[in-house]
Amino acid sequence: MGSRILIVQGHPDPAGGHFCHALADAYATAAQTAGRELRRIEVARLPLDWLPNEEAFNSAPVPEPLQQVQEQIRWADHLLIVHPLWLGMMPARLKAFFEQVLRPGFSHRAEPRRFPEALLRGRSARVIVTMGMPAPVYRWWYGGHGTRALRRSILGFCGFAPVRETRIGLVGVPAVRARALRRLAQLGAQGR
Repeated sequence: MGSRILIVQGHPDPAGGHFCHALADAYATAAQTAGRELRRIEVARLPLDWLPNEEAFNSAPVPEPLQQVQEQIRWADHLLIVHPLWLGMMPARLKAFFEQVLRPGFSHRAEPRRFPEALLRGRSARVIVTMGMPAPVYRWWYGGHGTRALRRSILGFCGFAPVRETRIGLVGVPAVRARALRRLAQLGAQGR
């Protein structure tokens, strides 16, 4: 259970007010009430440029505001990522955020002819994904490929473990929203 929690709000709308924001708020309120330290990052409000090639990913300097994000990730022992499902995956802005922040030397160490070494071990994560379709349809029919990639190929690759996932489908249904908010409050209180 995390005592230092970093919430990464991945909804790309800087105006806020979406269900993802309400979920993050429910989690944060319960976590703080339970005495956990908490910090938040609103990805939509960060200055993000696209990385155009492998050279930029490997050696371009990380912009200063994103260096501060890296420090917050180092501080945290648990990461909560909240985002909507767009075209089967995370929104492009959230992917650009991970590409900028989780660079070689910070999240992993790459050496020739060796598998990269994960540098963010000792931290857990939970991914909260909202969607209009029923969550089992996304998992069984579509294979849950977008969330699986975030869990395994991004967070797992960097050393986060365990990485848990909560998929919330049918978010347009009021009863579903109410249950999801209660569930996020429970998770926040537990620091999971």
